[in-house]
Amino acid sequence: MNRLYTSLEPRVIDDGMLKLAVGEQRPQEEAGKLAKQEGILFKDVLSLQLDFRNILRIDNLWQFENLKKLQLNNNIIEKIEGLENLTHLVWLDLSFNNIETIEGLDTLVNLEDLSLFNNCISNIDSLDALIKLQVLSLGNNQIDNMMNIIYLRRFRCLRTLSLSGNPISEVEDYKMFICAYLPDLVYLDFRRIDDHTKEVAEAKHHYSIEELKHRENLMQAQMEEEQARREELEKHKTAFVEHLNGSFLFDSMYAEDSEGNKLSSLPGVSELLESLTYRDKFVIICVNIFEYGLKHQEKRKTELDTFSECVHEAIQENQEQGKRKIAKFEEKHLMSLSAIREEVEMPNIEKMILECSTDISELFDALMTLEMQLVEQLEETINMFERNIVHLVGLFIKNVQSLYPFCDDLLCTMAQCRDLENHHHEKLLEISISTLEKAVKGNLDKDLSEDVRGFNYMEASGA
Repeated sequence: MNRLYTSLEPRVIDDGMLKLAVGEQRPQEEAGKLAKQEGILFKDVLSLQLDFRNILRIDNLWQFENLKKLQLNNNIIEKIEGLENLTHLVWLDLSFNNIETIEGLDTLVNLEDLSLFNNCISNIDSLDALIKLQVLSLGNNQIDNMMNIIYLRRFRCLRTLSLSGNPISEVEDYKMFICAYLPDLVYLDFRRIDDHTKEVAEAKHHYSIEELKHRENLMQAQMEEEQARREELEKHKTAFVEHLNGSFLFDSMYAEDSEGNKLSSLPGVSELLESLTYRDKFVIICVNIFEYGLKHQEKRKTELDTFSECVHEAIQENQEQGKRKIAKFEEKHLMSLSAIREEVEMPNIEKMILECSTDISELFDALMTLEMQLVEQLEETINMFERNIVHLVGLFIKNVQSLYPFCDDLLCTMAQCRDLENHHHEKLLEISISTLEKAVKGNLDKDLSEDVRGFNYMEASGA
């Protein structure tokens, strides 16, 4: 099924090959002559044909950042790689190669048509990022597990699928299974799926599909819930208040304190932990800081939005002024410019340019002045933004660490958390001393465990 190595030496994609390919594909006639004279920048190329070139390895395509169509078919490529910068790619042909694994496509989020026909692929996977995929050609490969079809259910836009020539295409229920599990498919193996076939397939696999849908819905709900949690946590991190909207900070102080946890069985300790004088007030302080942090983050976001808007307006206004100056120059020298474009003799072109050289110099100076003005304006805006952000962050940190209230209704600070902790330790020390005195007198509670009876209360309480 794979292509054999030819007598020609295997090649990698180098600069010479790319220039030759781009040159072969340039426009014909006048447009082609102009392109040959001025050259074509790789970043301006939208379609690239590199088939039948005995390419072994994909490389050096990073400059084609706006490429939409890429043909790499009929080569001897063994691995999908070197495509990560082609994020605008819509059409990719890797058919008739020696590829064994689907990989290296994670950044091609705009890909709609993918052909991997006639390779050595045995599993359909690693396509998750291709959310716009409409056409997938995987015929003449080594796919032998029908569960690969289940994987394709996630591609909501998939309308055309080719799997003929794979071991699974020989399975008796092949067509019905695919039509049932991929109900939005329009073409299978280059043939349109009729409505009757879809109805029969759906009826045949109805119960298993309903069960699968139920599992998919549960998984989707879990994924959405997890995604919401991650987004919320990221928002809290941005505000520097993650995990402060509950008892996490308090609980984490005791989670790994195995020695201190033994004291919880002493009389009065559990009540001390749960009392409003410690745990609840500690949590209230954390929540107050959390709410203050989110409120302060809104101020920083407003500052950032204002900065972005100022930068955008400055650049846009500067560009508009430049366009007006260029348009004024073109209006004045319209006939001269037309004559220059039509002239083919370089001496004549230079003479025409010289005739309007004064205006060209003035235009150049005016555009350079605009650019310098923009640079100065942006520097001033950036410096002001930096000062404002430093001030806001400093104010937030100062208020969190301050011994004084943040505002009229926020009476608790991190310092108060320390006060609560110190007060708790004093109470715990009193209980430990009292228990120790009872131990000396032999009056310990019979319900206490042996671990607690032989415990060093003074050390565990922080004395």
